[in-house]
Amino acid sequence: MHELHAIQIEPVLQKALEEDWGYGDWTTDLCVERDRQARARIIAKEDCLIAGVDIAAAVFRKVEPSLQVQIKTPNGTFVAKGTELLTIEGQARAILKGERVALNLFARMCGIASLTREFVKQLEGSKTQLLDTRKTTPGLRILEKTATVIGGARNHRFGLCDGVIVKENHIRAAGGITQAVNRLHESLPPTLKIEVETTNLQEVKEALSAGADIIMLDNMSLEQMREAVQFIHGRALVEASGNVRLHNVREIAETGVDFISTSSVITGSKWTDLSLLFDL
Repeated sequence: MHELHAIQIEPVLQKALEEDWGYGDWTTDLCVERDRQARARIIAKEDCLIAGVDIAAAVFRKVEPSLQVQIKTPNGTFVAKGTELLTIEGQARAILKGERVALNLFARMCGIASLTREFVKQLEGSKTQLLDTRKTTPGLRILEKTATVIGGARNHRFGLCDGVIVKENHIRAAGGITQAVNRLHESLPPTLKIEVETTNLQEVKEALSAGADIIMLDNMSLEQMREAVQFIHGRALVEASGNVRLHNVREIAETGVDFISTSSVITGSKWTDLSLLFDL
């Protein structure tokens, strides 16, 4: 997912620039002469994994297509503090008007990718793959999920329409795991897998018997997860979820689960410190 098309990012950039500009940029338009030319560069002010440099470049090109934007450090590169990431040349006004939106999106994505990388490093040598979740900032999901992929994770479902997860409240509303899965088997497109959330071994057994393709072990203890994995014994894929943090993700992987999903790579990340500097 990390190679995004202009069609996918255009609505995000449009909304972000509209939000930042409002009725106009008084400071830039009154302080800076229209024909003033400038060169600017974005640098990393801390070590980080680069994600979203293409998004930052797209912001400046959208503000003013005549700007000369050059990516110096591609996505997926781990850089040290002080590394030059992007240069922009052209109208000073245009650079200033795109600066904050470009930095906001870029810093957010680098932060997510950098934290995701730390989680993935903890899983090295295991068979377990890291997944993200739908706990994303409204309107920025495509960028945040792209950042997790750059960090080394795999995407879980993007939205409600591209995957089936029967969660606790679905089970209650449907009258049980078996009832919910039976209804899905009756009408669900055959290309979609069925995942069922479980909280104990009895629910695991019911989900497997009902024909779940993936069984989620939600907030279970390490011992419960080991028992569940042994019982399932390859008859379904197994995903662990709930209370996953950097300090315990390796222990969870060692229970033998196929996937670990966590929102922490997004909700627990901090923005990377980036800066745009003018060279007039």
